[in-house]
Amino acid sequence: MSDALSCPVTGATGPLPEYPLPRAAECPLAPAPVAQQLRDEKPITKVRIWNGATPWLVTRHADQRALLPDSRVSDDDLDPGFPYVNAHRASIAPLSPRLITNTDAPEHTRLRRTVNGPFVVKRIEKMREPVQKIVDDLIDQMLAGPNPADLLEAFALPVPSLVIAELLGVPYTDHDFFQRGSSLVLDSSVSAEEARRVSGELAAYLDNLITQKTAAPQDDVLSEMAGRVQAGEMTHAEAVSMGVAMLIAGHETTATMISLGTLALLQHPDQLALLRETDDPKAVANAVDEVLRYLSIVQTGVRRVAKDDIEIGDVVIRKGDGIIFDLHTANWDPEVFPEADRLDITRPARIHQAFGYGPHQCLGQNLARLELQVVYGTLYRRIPTLRLDAAIEDLEFDHTGTTYGVHSLPVAW
Repeated sequence: MSDALSCPVTGATGPLPEYPLPRAAECPLAPAPVAQQLRDEKPITKVRIWNGATPWLVTRHADQRALLPDSRVSDDDLDPGFPYVNAHRASIAPLSPRLITNTDAPEHTRLRRTVNGPFVVKRIEKMREPVQKIVDDLIDQMLAGPNPADLLEAFALPVPSLVIAELLGVPYTDHDFFQRGSSLVLDSSVSAEEARRVSGELAAYLDNLITQKTAAPQDDVLSEMAGRVQAGEMTHAEAVSMGVAMLIAGHETTATMISLGTLALLQHPDQLALLRETDDPKAVANAVDEVLRYLSIVQTGVRRVAKDDIEIGDVVIRKGDGIIFDLHTANWDPEVFPEADRLDITRPARIHQAFGYGPHQCLGQNLARLELQVVYGTLYRRIPTLRLDAAIEDLEFDHTGTTYGVHSLPVAW
């Protein structure tokens, strides 16, 4: 069954569509119909965002590959033309320290080097056994608990929370605090004042934790960053802010991919059967990349600003113009992924852009892939009768955050 069988790919009205663009209610896992139409007809075009600004929207895979690594395309959110996601992000930008999320080379290169080590493939691969134990223990608890259950609460949220807590050295006993805080920081419906308050609480929490790690280092990422602060490679404020960013990004996105990925696979029972029946780690890894491509859960786009005039195709992006890269629409680009609306876990999908592309692509992508490989390779084999315990049209989808997901996923077995 394809989620896109009855999905329209038309509907752009007026000269400047409002971004983010709305999804079709009947096809909740597909990119917005207007975005797909723009990709096919006008792949680099202006849109209007929340504050009336009119950045460029880039929707084709090839154009994103050309522009995202371009040194003229900047991640500097202090530039007046930067297309902020919401009022909160605009208000805190001048107050935020310069991090890998808002700087360009050479500063970005220096900062990325200070935090890249724990996330390289070789070190992340050492996490596979502890992640497997976390997944198996949570499945045991779920099987011993109520049936039906909410997969999001019982499994999808705890898995990455436990993993990132272990990796960073954050006490899991505090997971309710950082889960709630992370959710509020990413929620576009929360007032700027509330988001600033919650951000401050998370920063104070990490500040205290890094101070503790400085005095009594352990074998974890926060201790490693504390050591780099002592060595003069980064400031204490940079370490705190990077710790907050890792804590937020480390569980919110992966939890969403576990729940929404399960929903997508349950909607495609033939693909779920293929995944359930394979014991080939490479096939599971490929399935993870295809589900990442198919869902591309970052729904607010990757935001940048032009530092110089850029000519691409028949368009000239002027210096100071904001740019938004719609990853989901590019990952459904039929020029790169034939029958892109079809979930096919045997498809070579590694060239997707769910993690972005270029020097700013997701720092934690190796960890996310490993977690999803363990989850997708374990959950459906251990609970072969897993099924959705609600009609898909009755699910409540979350349109408020940076990532697109569900508020709950009722399942039974």
